[in-house]
Amino acid sequence: MSLNTYGHLFRVTTWGESHGPALGATVDGCPPGVPLNEADLQVWLDRRKPGQNKFTTQRQEADAVEILSGVFEGLTTGTPIQLMIRNTDQRSKDYGDISEKFRPGHADITYWQKYGIRDYRGGGRSSARETASRVAAGGVARQALGALVPSMTITGYMVGMGGKDIDRSRFDWDEIARNPFWTPDAQAAAEWEEYLGALRKSGSSIGATIEVTIRGCPPGLGAPVYGKLDTGLAAAMMSINAVKGVEIGEGMAAARLTGEANADEIAMGPDGPVYASNHAGGILGGISTGQDIVVRFAVKPTSSILTPRKTITKSGEATEIVTKGRHDPCVGIRAVPVAEAMAAAVILDHLLLDRAQTGGTRGKIG
Repeated sequence: MSLNTYGHLFRVTTWGESHGPALGATVDGCPPGVPLNEADLQVWLDRRKPGQNKFTTQRQEADAVEILSGVFEGLTTGTPIQLMIRNTDQRSKDYGDISEKFRPGHADITYWQKYGIRDYRGGGRSSARETASRVAAGGVARQALGALVPSMTITGYMVGMGGKDIDRSRFDWDEIARNPFWTPDAQAAAEWEEYLGALRKSGSSIGATIEVTIRGCPPGLGAPVYGKLDTGLAAAMMSINAVKGVEIGEGMAAARLTGEANADEIAMGPDGPVYASNHAGGILGGISTGQDIVVRFAVKPTSSILTPRKTITKSGEATEIVTKGRHDPCVGIRAVPVAEAMAAAVILDHLLLDRAQTGGTRGKIG
């Protein structure tokens, strides 16, 4: 199985399976001299790890990251950084009765059709467990961005669960860390708690809409024609398990706007251009404008549910399946820190690409 690597100058290769002894990431291209230790990465992994509340899988994993290479005396050396996270709470027996059946909504059938081999213990590489590796690597990217662009912040949050959306008039950045849904709307969080609690008890699941805002990104990142910043961000988000749609800025809603409504008018401010609106989501022509970059994506409902579903076996026989085990009733909750990690990796990669191509040169305005 190839294509386990993403990025150009900041490159990440993830490895390992859901029920293997460990998983991790090899990070290549991190600049030297960046302060880095395991605690810097653990803070992000702790936000993603399972079993933190009743709304996520009850698999108990410490997700303790180990740095095996690429750091000396607390600083990155510029050589490959090897990260490892040991699996400690595998329950492969939960999956024994599905070894010959394909779970609807899962990658079981496509992995079998493509490779002729399938790790039925939680899905192997197709499991969302793989995203722990991404979050660890994203922590490395955050450390580098903190050194290069200290004013930048990357914040993910949930803006919708099923058909229930937040009220943006109640948007509170500080509220995001206060509730189990990473949502900026305290009232929505209270409503979702009751809603998801009932779904969880019934053995069902629901989808979600996640948004990531990157504040303080400098203008000039991204390159035409095939190296657009929004292309990289969209591909990164689309690579996350269960993501089925991605949009930037106004996104799909832009199709309903007139040209006058959609165009973000520009004026000259004391420190450079200022925009009257941000329908573009901080990116024009694939290049960052300096405004907030806004990425939004849809996460499908968790496919592992207790309701019997019709399927077939490897021999083609009709059957039914109930997916037992420990699963997220709304996988979108733990997609939030994963999305932040992917955004950090993409932004750092494009920052390094820009420095390599232009050396930071910018056209003068004013």
